[in-house]
Amino acid sequence: MSLWPELKKLQQGTWVDLTHPLTNDSPYWAGIPEGSVELCKTVFDYDEEMLSCRIHTYKFPGQFGTHVDFPNHFTPGKVGSEAYGVEQMAMPLCVIDLTGKVAAEGPDTAVAVADIEAWEAEHGRIPAGAFVALRTDWYQRWPDNDALNNFDEDGGEHCPGWSMEALRFLYEERDIQMNGHETFDTDASFLAAEADDLACERYVLDHDHLQVEVMANLDKVPATGAIVFVSWPHIEGATGLPARVAAVF
Repeated sequence: MSLWPELKKLQQGTWVDLTHPLTNDSPYWAGIPEGSVELCKTVFDYDEEMLSCRIHTYKFPGQFGTHVDFPNHFTPGKVGSEAYGVEQMAMPLCVIDLTGKVAAEGPDTAVAVADIEAWEAEHGRIPAGAFVALRTDWYQRWPDNDALNNFDEDGGEHCPGWSMEALRFLYEERDIQMNGHETFDTDASFLAAEADDLACERYVLDHDHLQVEVMANLDKVPATGAIVFVSWPHIEGATGLPARVAAVF
């Protein structure tokens, strides 16, 4: 079987990068110690006698920029990156647009099952094995760390996100493969504060699912019909890794 004709179709489609570019000044979760990021440090340069070439080293947290989380991120003994192969890197993409709800209710809001059912009434049932991304246009705040966290005067965060009911519905009723969002955290901030825990993220990872955080450009892809590709380095045992995410339609 040759897939070359299908490749030509993909090459003629519209490609959108759903990944933030990274620099030494890119924001990341405040709990990670300072000095954890050092990109493109030159350790071998063009003036070396042995060979004229440049080699860089890279130091960064696993949860840096647009990244994928693995189950061992939250729970000791759960599987890490080694449990997931390349066959799980391509999925149908469904984008749930929460921007209207955020505009109406403010940032302390979350996607509900009713929002998903309204999406399905317009676009059709979410297919099994899909990647479901939550669009909030929060990515437009990058790379302003304070704006991304949306701190109040007491240091509390105010960001939209997922609810437990919505995630349970998607994974248990629709059998999706992966979820994603534009914020640093899975949980809507007000729900995390009420639970005193990132309970939604814990649910996703404890059930051996993957998620992609800090996505970009979800406003540039259709609600349905695109294919998303999520790739990451093959580093065994990793709890999370920067990812390159792209969609084509």
